[in-house]
Amino acid sequence: MKNIAFYIASRYLISKKGSTAVTFITWLAVGAMSVAVTAMFVIISVFSGLEDFNADLVKDLHADITVKSTAGKTIKNPSEILKVLKQNKDISQFSRVIEEKIYINFNGKGDIAYLRGVDSVYAQVNPIHKSIVYGTYPDFKFKDEVLIENSLDLRLSIPVNSEKDMATLYMPKPGKGLINKEEDIYNRKNIFVTGVFPGKEQLNNYIIAPISLAEELLNLPKNSAYNIVIKLKNPDRTNDVKLELEKSLGKNVILSTKSEENAAFWKMINTEKLFIYLIFGLVIFITTFNLAGAIIILQLDKREQARSLVSLGFPLSHLRKTYFYTGLLIVFAGILTGLLIGTALCVFQEYTGLFKVVDDLPFPVRIEGKNYLIVAATAAGFGILISWFFSKISKGYITKN
Repeated sequence: MKNIAFYIASRYLISKKGSTAVTFITWLAVGAMSVAVTAMFVIISVFSGLEDFNADLVKDLHADITVKSTAGKTIKNPSEILKVLKQNKDISQFSRVIEEKIYINFNGKGDIAYLRGVDSVYAQVNPIHKSIVYGTYPDFKFKDEVLIENSLDLRLSIPVNSEKDMATLYMPKPGKGLINKEEDIYNRKNIFVTGVFPGKEQLNNYIIAPISLAEELLNLPKNSAYNIVIKLKNPDRTNDVKLELEKSLGKNVILSTKSEENAAFWKMINTEKLFIYLIFGLVIFITTFNLAGAIIILQLDKREQARSLVSLGFPLSHLRKTYFYTGLLIVFAGILTGLLIGTALCVFQEYTGLFKVVDDLPFPVRIEGKNYLIVAATAAGFGILISWFFSKISKGYITKN
């Protein structure tokens, strides 16, 4: 008797005989579920691809560990901190960094930029030299040689490796009192652009320069630092090394890991992904009302058959299971079809890149197992709930004239 309910439900779904309206409504419910599952799977796979894309954007933005001052911008006694870092066997390289807003001018064109002053070891902590699209990385023999971000260079039209065409950096001077001459307002230095690098949205408007140039523009003493960035031999030990350094460096500095520096960025990405999931979860929930309609139409169409079965001793509970199993078959047929179509679309996008964010950037896609589970669980959860609720018919509904 247990298998009869499922057998009847399967016949309702695949039988070619019977009411055309029932068949149409049933397969419409399957199709609607398939479309909703396909859409949700594709969108979640795109967001998984965007996670990889964004991880690539920010992977070199911050070091494994960053040391900052707890009071003010400038780190106190940086030479003592550097001695401690040299003694740590887990540290591969470290570099001093000074970063400040600055005004840049070239041939009457001006813009606000970010000056990042770094020492000669910086490229070993952050391999920014590998992403240069034109020119070369500064060799730090001269403090006026800089690397400039691509969009900033295009706006100002600064020639690369041209000794005749030099831009000028302006840094306001702190102080009080009357201004008697131009030199009282700001420090300025001419710069020679040796190369151009892509900002990747994270380093837009940046100028990478020797730290001695930043010290001079900001009137800072030699060997100053706003941050000290650290590259570890084994990034998996980041948290352990951070705890060791916190004990040895004292309370005048604060240490943060790469994940902590990027915490706000990833929080934004995860929030967007959550809202997308909730929106498509709502879409699937609304879609399941097609399933409710299919079950109700089936009950109305097969009412005489149900009355005959009950008269022959078929338990009402098994009749309810019949409608419940019919709903489940519709749901799982829709889920299976939707996942297959979604997978095919994602594979197609991976290999062809047909759908693009902009002209030269296709939508990134990553197919992973948890996406299948998330989509299937969401659709199955709503489908099972709706099937169970609308299969609860009473005996009076069957027996009354």
